[in-house]
Amino acid sequence: MHVLTLQGKTIVESDAMPQQLPEQGFLWLSFSRREFEVLQSEIQSMLDTVCKVQLFDLHVSDLLNNQLPSHYDFTTDYDLLVFRRLARGRSESDVANPGQILHRASNKGGPPILRRIDTSPIGFVVFDRIVISVHPADCTVRDTFASRLLHSGAGPMSGRVPANPADLMLRMVGVMVDGYLELRRELTRQLDHWQSELINPRTRFNNWRALLDSRLTLHYLDEVCEDQRAAVQDWIDALDAWHEDATLSSKELELIRVRSRDVLEHIERVVHHVGRLEQSAQAAVQMHFNVQSNRNNDVMKTLTALTAIFLPLNLITGFFGMNFQHFGFLKSEHGLALTEGFMVLLALALVAYFWLNNYLGSAANSQADDR
Repeated sequence: MHVLTLQGKTIVESDAMPQQLPEQGFLWLSFSRREFEVLQSEIQSMLDTVCKVQLFDLHVSDLLNNQLPSHYDFTTDYDLLVFRRLARGRSESDVANPGQILHRASNKGGPPILRRIDTSPIGFVVFDRIVISVHPADCTVRDTFASRLLHSGAGPMSGRVPANPADLMLRMVGVMVDGYLELRRELTRQLDHWQSELINPRTRFNNWRALLDSRLTLHYLDEVCEDQRAAVQDWIDALDAWHEDATLSSKELELIRVRSRDVLEHIERVVHHVGRLEQSAQAAVQMHFNVQSNRNNDVMKTLTALTAIFLPLNLITGFFGMNFQHFGFLKSEHGLALTEGFMVLLALALVAYFWLNNYLGSAANSQADDR
């Protein structure tokens, strides 16, 4: 458990449950999911003492559910946002339900299409002057963000201190989204490797199970991103009902709206990138089958041309192999040499004809001839 009191440029950290609100600023209480489950009665008692409000049991269940998709809900006293993070690492849901962790598809001789990506949910409860966050047990977002706040409370970085609970929540959500944006280069590089393996006609691709798993992974990732976008969009729609009050000035409210739109834009970039990866994977599979089809066509074309070359030769040998009582050419002194010469010339003529018309060789040779 971490308790941070943010009063302007002053940030104080504590391990004890607060008993009252600060004179200025707001409180940030962060818990691991297990800590929140154990301390929920104390948290409810603290909220009742400090804010005269308690969390609904349904919202408590949402915060404790590590398989819940991203979504947004609100009451007259607080707002609830559950946001699934996209980051490397192993989470508590890895053991509870491995299907919720993006699968790592391996490929012999090359890197996997996707590394393990953690999609554990992080819950936020936003009051007027309190924000509660519930994280997975190994969440680095909380520790990194708290450390950044403690080191930015004074000096040139002081202007980056969140002004209110909603601002702090949006900054943490932005950090989680940007964490996935940093993985784009690696994901793109891994997908390029798969494409080169699929398109290369000299290799025999047999790892179809891994490729199918990776495509299912991308599809699941797309669903996660769509849930994130819907949750943030619902939050933005709810901001229209917010009005300036004693704890939130018009400038701060406008800043929250701007930051919310910025988070939504980043999520849409993630959705666009995931969609492009899915299209690239599908295009690579289609190109693979097109290459194999062209290769089979080249083989059949070459075999057909060879059959056409030897067909007249078989006809000639079959004709001279028939039994005739009177066949003067067979008794000729030069009959064998003339027949063999004619057959060789006929074969060479057919080979030259088929070669000039690109019936022999591969499609690559045909393209080179066209150029």
